[in-house]
Amino acid sequence: MESNGDDETVEACVFCAIARGEEEATVILQDDELVCFSDIYPAAPHHYLVVPRQHIVSCQSLHRGHIQMVERMADMGRAALRSQGIVDMDNIRLGFHLYPNISVPHLHLHVLAPASEISSYYSFKFNPRSYSFITEDCLRTDLENIPLPRFRSLLDCISKRLKLEKLK
Repeated sequence: MESNGDDETVEACVFCAIARGEEEATVILQDDELVCFSDIYPAAPHHYLVVPRQHIVSCQSLHRGHIQMVERMADMGRAALRSQGIVDMDNIRLGFHLYPNISVPHLHLHVLAPASEISSYYSFKFNPRSYSFITEDCLRTDLENIPLPRFRSLLDCISKRLKLEKLK
């Protein structure tokens, strides 16, 4: 897969620098493709970011060919939580922010646990029923099933989830 950032963008990207080992971070896990490290502004007792070493701007840059990478990112996030003693995988939150709520323009999966302890100060940022945060499973469904342009299909996926919540 090709990077969707120019050389100058990649050189200036803090997450690219962390992935290259040039910027300090508390790395939890890593492999040839992905790096998982602690978020510097944790919203929960365990808050990690999983980033690809390849520079990809955001989840809105993805297509069907990225589904397996998103799955590997989620797998690494769960493995990082298990390595830190988290066993209740029903009380976690995995997801991505959408523009304009992306602080670093490099694809990153937020891994939070326990989800029930997400700080009330940050809860709006990690609300799966918002238009600024999409869960990993909703993104994968979107990439697999909705043949609309990227931005529109992500909004449709979130909108459908909101409608389902109202029916409950």
